[in-house]
Amino acid sequence: MTDAGITAVTADWHAWQESWDRQQEWYLPDREERFRIMLDMVEALVGTAPRVLDLACGTGSITARLLDRFPGATSTGVDLDPALLAIAEGTFAGDDRVRLVTADLKDPDWPAKLPYDSYDAVLTATALHWLHREPLADLYGLVAGLVRAGGVFMNADHMIDETTPRINAAERAQRHARMDQAKRDGILDWAEWWRLAAKDPVLAEPTARRHEIYGEHAEGDTPSARWHARVLREKGFGEARPVWCSPSDTLLLAVK
Repeated sequence: MTDAGITAVTADWHAWQESWDRQQEWYLPDREERFRIMLDMVEALVGTAPRVLDLACGTGSITARLLDRFPGATSTGVDLDPALLAIAEGTFAGDDRVRLVTADLKDPDWPAKLPYDSYDAVLTATALHWLHREPLADLYGLVAGLVRAGGVFMNADHMIDETTPRINAAERAQRHARMDQAKRDGILDWAEWWRLAAKDPVLAEPTARRHEIYGEHAEGDTPSARWHARVLREKGFGEARPVWCSPSDTLLLAVK
C-alpha cells in the first residue's frame, strides 16, 4: 500500500486493520490458521459465548475473529500501545461486546484495571515474546488467577527449541528468503508500516507516544514450548501442551 493509499483512507479503521493484517502476514503466512485453531479450541472447551481476555490485543485481531465466529462472545482487550489501541477503539466503537483497557503487562497491578475478575478464556498471539523469561513467568501467574476453573489460556508465539540448531537455521533461511521475495513484490514490513502510521493525521500523535514507550522494536525471549507448558503448570494450570505448530511457532493451550 502506498502513502497516498493510506492518506486517502485516513481514519478508515477497516483500512488500517487490513494493512496491519497484511504486514503481519508478511512475517506469519499461517496467521489465520493459528487463529482458526485457537477459536476451535475455545469452542471445544468453553463454548460459543465465552467471556474472553484478549491479552496484548494490539489492533484487536483476535477479538475481531472471535466476534465474527461467536457473536455472543464478549472481549476485553488490554494493551499499552497507544497507536494500536487507537485502531482497536476506532474498529470496535459502539460495540458493547468489547471493552478496551490501557495497561502495562509488566505492572503486577494491571489485572485491577479489568472489568471482570475472571474469564472463560485468555488469548494472545505473537506478543509475549517481547517479555523475558522472568516477567513472562510472573505474567503467567497473574493469568492463572484470571482464568476460571475449567477455562483456558492460549498463547500463539515464537517458541524455539534450542536443541535443534540445524533445523532452526534451515527454517530461518527459508522463511527469510520468502519474506525478501514478498518485500520485493511490495509488501510493507514492520518499519514501513509504522512510517505510514506516523504520517497519518489521526495516528501520528499516538504513534509518537508509542515510540516513546517501546523504541523501535523490543525483543524478549523465545523459549521452547516445553518451557511454556512447564511454567504454566507450575503457575496453576492443570494441563498444558501444544495444539498447533509451524516450523517456527507454536499455539500452546493450557486448561485451568
